Amino acid sequence: MIAVFVNCGAVIAGSLIGLLFAKRITKELSSIIQTAAGFVTLVIGIQMALKYQSIVILALSLIIGGLLGTWWDWDGKILLLGCMLEKLLHRANAGRNCGKEHTVPEQNFAYAFLNASVLFCVGAMAVLGSFKAGIEKDYTIIFTKSILDGFMAITFAAAMGPGTLFSSLSVFVYQGILTLLSVLIKPFVTEVLTSELTASGGVLIMMIGINLLGLKQIKTANYLPAVLLSVVFVLLTPLVNGLVHV
Repeated sequence: MIAVFVNCGAVIAGSLIGLLFAKRITKELSSIIQTAAGFVTLVIGIQMALKYQSIVILALSLIIGGLLGTWWDWDGKILLLGCMLEKLLHRANAGRNCGKEHTVPEQNFAYAFLNASVLFCVGAMAVLGSFKAGIEKDYTIIFTKSILDGFMAITFAAAMGPGTLFSSLSVFVYQGILTLLSVLIKPFVTEVLTSELTASGGVLIMMIGINLLGLKQIKTANYLPAVLLSVVFVLLTPLVNGLVHV
């Protein structure tokens, strides 16, 4: 679990640095930082999304995943969790956006928590890094991810506020569970599975970039089921191919 703690520490440290800088910059500079963060996030997402091996799996995962996530209102539930964390900090404006349509207001605690959590938890580095740390005690991938997450946390915290800091809780829970379950899951992890996970996660990160740029407000968390469905579709592909060739 040491790799998980290192990753969480990097997010916390980066967030604190970002918050420190945020207090020293004007509203105009904050807007510039948010725009830069949006473009960087968009580039990262595009690089990941282009690693797909089956456009059919990617399309089905996103469409069905988006429908399921909207039905279950994952975006609203994660935002509500962010509001609950904000209430624990006794902020004066805690909970005012809970359950409502959200935009990209500056220093929105719940919105920052949601987007940073998705950014830091979605992707192949989180999955493979946790597996290698848990099974082989190889922390190289997670340490590399920690460096990247730390720098992104600086940018996100400066642009969106303290909610970024608490995304370290999401990293701890998500990567902690993956690390503990790594021995059981490892046999199912293939190159194809990794590629499809990376691609679907990349599209979600692209959505975050679009939100940050203010081009369109997408409820990114509602598409999180797409990541799980990409795994399901990859595992079912051999069975489907077998039935087709019978």
